[in-house]
Parts: sequence; C-alpha cells; structure tokens
Amino acid sequence: MTSASAHSAAPLPKLSKIEQAKLDGCGLDLAPRLADLARDGWEQLDEATLTIRLKWLGIFFRPVTPGRFMLRLRLPNGVIQAEQLEVLAEAVDRCGDHGSADITTRQNLQLRGLLFEDMAPLLAAMERVGLTSRQSGHDNPRNITGNPLAGIDPEEIVDTRPLVEAIQARLLAEDGPRNLPRKFNVAVGGAPDSFLLHNDLAYLPAHHQGRLGFTVMVGGFFSAQRNELAIPLGLWLEGDQLPEFTLAVLRHFERCGNRAARNRSRLMYLIDDLGLEDYRRAVLASYGELVGAAALPPLPHDGSHLVNRAPRDGLGWNQQPQPGRAWMGLHVPMGRLDADAMLELARLARTYGSGELRLTEAQNVLLPQVPLEQREPLLAEPLLQRFRPDPSPLQAEAVSCTGNTYCSFALIPTKTTAQSVLEELERRIDLPHAVRMHWTGCPNACGQPYMGQIGLMGAKARKDGEMVEAAKIFLGGCMDADPKLAELHDKGVPLSDLPAVLEQLLVEHFGAQRKPAAA
Repeated sequence: MTSASAHSAAPLPKLSKIEQAKLDGCGLDLAPRLADLARDGWEQLDEATLTIRLKWLGIFFRPVTPGRFMLRLRLPNGVIQAEQLEVLAEAVDRCGDHGSADITTRQNLQLRGLLFEDMAPLLAAMERVGLTSRQSGHDNPRNITGNPLAGIDPEEIVDTRPLVEAIQARLLAEDGPRNLPRKFNVAVGGAPDSFLLHNDLAYLPAHHQGRLGFTVMVGGFFSAQRNELAIPLGLWLEGDQLPEFTLAVLRHFERCGNRAARNRSRLMYLIDDLGLEDYRRAVLASYGELVGAAALPPLPHDGSHLVNRAPRDGLGWNQQPQPGRAWMGLHVPMGRLDADAMLELARLARTYGSGELRLTEAQNVLLPQVPLEQREPLLAEPLLQRFRPDPSPLQAEAVSCTGNTYCSFALIPTKTTAQSVLEELERRIDLPHAVRMHWTGCPNACGQPYMGQIGLMGAKARKDGEMVEAAKIFLGGCMDADPKLAELHDKGVPLSDLPAVLEQLLVEHFGAQRKPAAA
C-alpha cells in the first residue's frame, strides 16, 4: 500500500498535528495488521493511530464509550442487499445491549458498540458479501449519494446507481486520493427532487444542446464556522465523464487545499482563494492530465438544471414504472436500528421484494420491487407497526445526528430528545402537511439543521439560575427551486421548554391546529 505522502503535496513549513500524523503513515496500511493490533489491545495504540488512521478503514474510537468502536460503511447510492444486512445484523447482535446501527444522512450505515477484536473478522465477512468501509471517515471522500429511488422512480431523469458506483470505484482505486485536506462529499442527482447543494461536489441532471448530462456544482458544506450551498462551476459533463472528473477535482484539492488551518480546509475556501474562474481552469487542467488531450473536455454551461423541488419522503406504497411492482417506504424513527430489526428488514426484502433495500438521506428504508398483490400481506407484518409506512407529518422527515450518547462533541442527546419532543407535539397539535425538522447535537451540524424547515442545534441556556441543556432554533430552510439555508430564530431554548416553543412556531408558521386537550 502506498503511503499518504506519495499522493500529497510536499510538506508545508508548518503542519498541524493531524497533518503530521497523516504524513507519518497511511491508515490503509493498518488493514493487514488489524488482528495483531487487536491481540495487543486497543489501549496499546498510539493516539494518532487510534483517533485518526483507523478511520481510513472506517473504524472510529468513541471517547464516550471507550472500548466500544463504531464502524462506518460505504453504501453507494444507499443500496444494500438482504444478505449484506444480515452480516451486519449478526455483528450488532454480538454486541448485546451495546449494539445498534444508525442510518445516516448520506444513505449509509454506522454500526455501534463493536469491540476492537470484532473488526478484522467483520471486515473479512463484509468483503465476502461485497461490502466495504474503506476510507469512510476523516479526510476522505465520503459515501457517494444518489437518487434513493434510482431505477424504480416514475419521475426518474437518469438512473444514478451505475454512475455512483463508477465514481466510488474510481476514487477507491490504487491511484485514488489518500490524503485530502478535509472530508469531501460527492453526490449525483437523477430526479426533479434531487437536492444536493450541501455537497462539496454535486452533479445535477441538465441539458446541453439537446443532450442530457450533468451540470457541475461545487463548494457546498456545513461546519461550525461557515455554511454554504454549492455554486455552479460553469461546466457540463456526459455521464461517463463523471468518474475521471471527480478524481481530477479531488487530486487538485489534495494538492492545493489548505493544510495549515483545518477550519479553512473545505473546498469552498479553496474556491474563494483562487477565484471561481481560476479554480475552474485549474480543475480542467487536472482533468486533462488524467484523460489526455484527445478526450472530450467538459463543456461550458450556465448552471441551469432539472432539479426544482424538495425531496419526496418516499414513504408508504408507491407504484413503480415496472408493471405490477411498487416500493414500500418505511419510517425508521431517528434512523436507529437494532439487530432484530435489521434481520427482519432483510427477511421482508427477501419475502416480498427482490432482496434489495434502499436507504434515504431522511434516514428511512425503502423496500423495492414488491408485487402489487403483496401489499396487504406486507402491511400486516408486525415490523410495520414499529417502522410505519404512514408516520405522522412530524415524524416522516425528522432527521437526527447521533447525539451525546456516542459523540463527545454533541451537547444534548439528540435522538431521544427529538423523539420525545415529537411525540409530545403529536399529542398537542394536528399538522396539515409534513414539516422537515433536522436535529443536530453541536455546531458541526451533522444533522444538517440549516436544511430543515425547522432546525435544532444542541446548546446550553440559563433557566432558573442554572445552565441547562438547550437547543438553538433555525427556521426557513428550503430545498426547492429557490433554495436557502435556515436562519437563526432563537439562540437557546431549554429542552424542557422546547415542546411549547415548537408548538407555537408550528401554529404560527406551518398551519398547525391545537387539539382540544392542548388548547
């Protein structure tokens, strides 16, 4: 395995502690040594290996639960097969009460509660069924997302699955990026509701001179310091150009991104530093180096595209374009799964569908390819009382990060708080339509609060003379043809007061009606 230094720019005069650790060794080199490292015990690992390099294999040390690790997968386009889910369920089940899995906002899965000695056999078992966790954490290209309804969508413009898979294969190849300045999010849109402007690099379906391809959007990200939606790069690509172009963008970022200040290391800062036109020229030069002068170059484009509305939730019974087939969308409260639920989902996918499942950015699960005559038997399955196809308007699009149960950055227990608050609101109000509510535990914004019609961020506030757990409230996030980020409405509401405050906001801004008992 090539070291990180072979794929990165020459060392800067001043390197941060993290950059020095990456320069000293690539985490991918740990893979053949995992079993030996486990026999010695995780306590014997040096800090850089424990907290940085292991993430190149998708393995995360959690300071909140020392000795219990998290494994993040790569599931391109959110597609997973029943046999793959069963392998993961068995790993979670071995963890007993410590074990769980979370569906993430990148159509992915994170397994929690694993012991370090579990990792080597689990990675081997995953490889046997076509799964990987390679480069799923830290300064790497993260799970590549696409239309969760790809191939079964009556409104589909282009099937994103082969495109996403090709991009992942190109980035994980031996000559792919190994040492980016920061994480990098890539996504491919395939339907009118493919909102992807929160990604560093997003390809949105677009026409050019009568041909269907993709316009390129760059620089979207959320962080504790700054939040931006992606902007047009002014280029249009054919679908088969996406893998090499993605690698060209990442190679340029690897060479030129900021390594001196991590709070200025995301792609948008590089675009700011170079200016959009110079950045575009640099990326085109990087692409030319990869494909050669004879290849068709990306074409100039005005940035117009075919995405014009907020994402569908995909829940419930939905007929596919394939005759006699439908998908069933199931709401998974806060995206949290246990081993029994994972095994049951795998069984349902085999019994009623094709054995395939899809994960969505709203942290829900879709069962595709269900024969129309199987609708009633599927609806009668006990799991659908827990993972409902018809959740309330508050539950349907509620998204939550991990929270302080597992994350040392989070200031509040987001998943449990969100669920209890939503259940209390359901007792108080009726809503005429779904409201997207995004919960995050800290300013790092993993729960994407700026995309929510209502966003909530863990905070502290004073109540009765004491500092207590609280939430900042953001309002107005929009993901349609005129997108915008939610703006701060309240800098700190104590969690005990949150149901009443949110009730009032839902009445004033979203047409909620108070139930008689709550009036």
